[in-house]
This record gives sequence, C-alpha cells and structure tokens, in this order.
Amino acid sequence: MKIIVPFFTVLALILIAYLGAGSDNLKTLFGVVIPYVALVVFILGFINRIFYWARSPVPFRIPTTCGQQKSMPWIKQDKIDNPSSLLGVMGRMALEVLLFRSLFRNTKAELGADGSIAYGSAKWLWLGGIVFHYSFLVVILRHYRFFVDPVPSFVVLLENFDGFFQIMLPTFYLTSIGLLAGATYLLLRRFTTQIKYISQPADYFPLFLILSIAITGIWMRYIDRQDIVSIKAVIQGLVSFSPNHEAMLAVGATFYIHIFLVCILAMYFPFSKLMHFGGIFLSPTRNLASNNREIRHINPWNPDIKIRTYEEYEEEFRDKMKQASLPLEKE
Repeated sequence: MKIIVPFFTVLALILIAYLGAGSDNLKTLFGVVIPYVALVVFILGFINRIFYWARSPVPFRIPTTCGQQKSMPWIKQDKIDNPSSLLGVMGRMALEVLLFRSLFRNTKAELGADGSIAYGSAKWLWLGGIVFHYSFLVVILRHYRFFVDPVPSFVVLLENFDGFFQIMLPTFYLTSIGLLAGATYLLLRRFTTQIKYISQPADYFPLFLILSIAITGIWMRYIDRQDIVSIKAVIQGLVSFSPNHEAMLAVGATFYIHIFLVCILAMYFPFSKLMHFGGIFLSPTRNLASNNREIRHINPWNPDIKIRTYEEYEEEFRDKMKQASLPLEKE
C-alpha cells in the first residue's frame, strides 16, 4: 500500500489533466488558474516554513561532527568537520550543499558469516543524488528560456554544454536523461529490503511525481512534439498576467499534463521532505560554529532564579548543620 497509493495517485492526476485538456473550456483552469494558485501556495508555504524554522529557539551549539574540536594549541583542529568560526561554517555548508560531502563519506556495514563486521564505501547513493539534483537544476534553468525574450546568454551557453553531443533533432540533452536516471535510481533504491522497511508514501509520491514530469517533458519534446512558439506564448502570458487564450488552444494535452504535474509538485513542495532544499541552511547541526569551549552559550529562556552561593547556604543553615555534625567552612 505504501507504494500502490502514491503510484495510483499520480496516475489519477495525469488522467485528470488529460481529461481536462480535452475540453477547451477547461484549458483556462489548467493553463491559468491552477498555475497561479500553485505559485501562491508555493511562495506562502515556503516562507511560512522558513519563518517557522527561523523562530525555533536554538540556545546551544549542537553541530553533528566527528572531527576534532578546537582545543589546545598543540591539538590539530578539523576545521571543516568541526569549524569554530563563521568562515569554517560557510566552507562546511558549501561542501555539503554543492558536493553532498557527508553523503560522499557515507559507509555501509555488512555482517559476515563468521559474525565479523566489514565496513565498505557506499558511493552509489552519493552519485545518484548528485546526478539527480544537478540535472534537475540545469533542467529548471533551461526552462527559463520560456519566461523571457530574448533568451539570456547564460541559458544558451548552458544548452550548448548540455547538448554538446549534437545528436537527434531536437537536440538531445544529457540532463533530461540524467534527471530520469537519477529519479529512477532513488526510487528503485527504496525497493531494497532495508530502505523499504522505513519508507512511507510521502517518500514514494514525490519520486513518482518527478518521474512523471520528466517523462512527459521528454515525450513532449521528442515524440508528441508541441508547438514551442505557442507554449512560450502561454507561459509569457502567465508571467505578464495577460493569459494568451489563443495560444492555449494551440497546444496539446501533453503540455497541460506536464504543467499540471509541475503545479502539483510546487504546491506539495513546502509541506514535504523536499523542503530540505531550504531547511539545510537553517539546520542547527550544520550552520553553527562549534565553539562551546570558547564561549558560554546561555539558554535565553531560562527562568530568572536567584542563585545562592554555598557561603550563603551555610550561613542560613549553620545551626542545623552544627547539630547534625556536618563540616563547616566557617566556624
């Protein structure tokens, strides 16, 4: 059920978009209303989640690390794994966000027949994650050509690098296959015994959704070829808040399925695990300097309690302590 429900939910969404695109009267709903609603939900949901995390109190430094903390001068500090300065934290975050460093250093443990434990490298997840995320990023940047006119030079340069093989017509893009392959690997990985046990429908649904977006995009580009000029007119009409209804009638059902799935992903994004995209920058286990030995971090919401010294305590209970034959610092 954990797999079947998300799978058939995505199929149902595709069917809804297909049936809706078949009616000219509903194309305004799928081509104008839903994209605007998705944009509003995405922006407000994203901001709400970020502000919720930003308001969460973090009084103590709790970075997760296996490196040596800054200590005595003769003890070498691990400045990347256990940074004690803002610059070190920025370096650690950059390696984490751009290169998935902690995932690259991941290991796997296997129990041998004789009961011994063997540790080995586990780089496939890192490679699949890198391919998936960077392909997704490049695909999003390539789609920027539909939003502006003329097309920015960086988009043209990106497309030239992405399609440098110069095969097929239209040009075959590496990131299209990279996105599809990366999402497929991340999905198949969850079918393994260990990962399947802890996977939930919320883990499968976005993967099925992203796979469907990638497949419909590839289908629309290479098989069911759509009128690119009309698609750009539709999107630029949305950007300028002046929907082009004539262009909307000229594009086929595949486009509306594709854009509907993108809208569903955008609305789902702020309320799902996909928010690690923004959450990693607010994670106290990553964005704090490990300087507990240098600076005393006091909990800001500690109650204002009057603290008594031992000297005051002894002065108050001196007589009772004498009767109990307890030692006193002052006679």
